[in-house]
Amino acid sequence: QVQLVESGGGLVQAGGSLRLSCAASGRTFSRYAMAWFRQAPGKEREFVAAINWSSLNTYYADSVKGRFTISRDNAKNTVYLQMNSLKSEDTAVYYCAARESEYARREFVDYRYWGRGTEVTVAS
Repeated sequence: QVQLVESGGGLVQAGGSLRLSCAASGRTFSRYAMAWFRQAPGKEREFVAAINWSSLNTYYADSVKGRFTISRDNAKNTVYLQMNSLKSEDTAVYYCAARESEYARREFVDYRYWGRGTEVTVAS
């Protein structure tokens, strides 16, 4: 089992940057594929980015490709989401998710463990 705690959200101007972090408990973090999802007010939760346990493969939603970067540090049990060139449409609660598998997925139903989220607000 793994517990996830997100941090790094906040208010930023359009065009700015934020880096989200997700700290995971447990000794087997390196065996989990990790992902970020987000949910804007009145909208469904959507996939943002994912990374497999070796970091060899990363995946992005088209809406964030080229602006966001997912990475992980298995020694620190942490996954990151670097968000650049932020837009007002990036405003959402961002959730970290984990699945006990080598392979990352884009569907939220494939992830068993979730953090409570961190709020990102982009002011235009």
